Amino acid sequence: MSDVRTLDVLRLGKVPYGEALELQADLVRRRRAGEADDTLIVLEHPHVITMGSSTDVANILVDEEERGRRGIELHSAGRGGDVTYHGPGQLVAYPILDLKPDRKDLHRYLRDLESVLIRVAAEYGIDAVRDDAGTGVWTTTGKLAAIGIRVSSGWITSHGIALNVTSDLSYFETIVPCGISDRDVTSLERELEHPPTLAEAGETFVRHFCDVFERQIHVV
Repeated sequence: MSDVRTLDVLRLGKVPYGEALELQADLVRRRRAGEADDTLIVLEHPHVITMGSSTDVANILVDEEERGRRGIELHSAGRGGDVTYHGPGQLVAYPILDLKPDRKDLHRYLRDLESVLIRVAAEYGIDAVRDDAGTGVWTTTGKLAAIGIRVSSGWITSHGIALNVTSDLSYFETIVPCGISDRDVTSLERELEHPPTLAEAGETFVRHFCDVFERQIHVV
């Protein structure tokens, strides 16, 4: 018998940020109660600026009127980290995992998420690395993917990663991404002559996530 744990994968398309928060909260509750298996949510958000627990509001560079003009929502995220942006063309993944009994290490969890993203980039021929500037994945051009997590009581994870695939990078000018003012932001589209579609990048991410976290997709 295999000891590999199973993973439910929810591929949801474009979902408003508020709805995704509610879904995560419900899955965390159900995972803690043993009513749900480990789950990986894969989706895309409409334009939204999200604020983590250490957000400096000075890092939001557009006021309410300008956000309204550009169709950008503003949400408190309930995760760690500073301010970030999500929008069309960006792959967002939210793992709802029980880290017990063998992965109760936040540092390892963050490094494992970075490893998944580095593997995804490598599959497309991109040399992506960790950086002392902070959690996430970088190329020589800029930050390719951001990470912001929450681990609740019982070692249940939520929130996760945002990988810029075909994102309109001009929207990152509305914030100081993750509070880092002297570094650029990049995307697979900017790095590659022929970037993958968002759906293709999503499947690549799921596959490498399962490898790193030793999960097997549960097929109903």
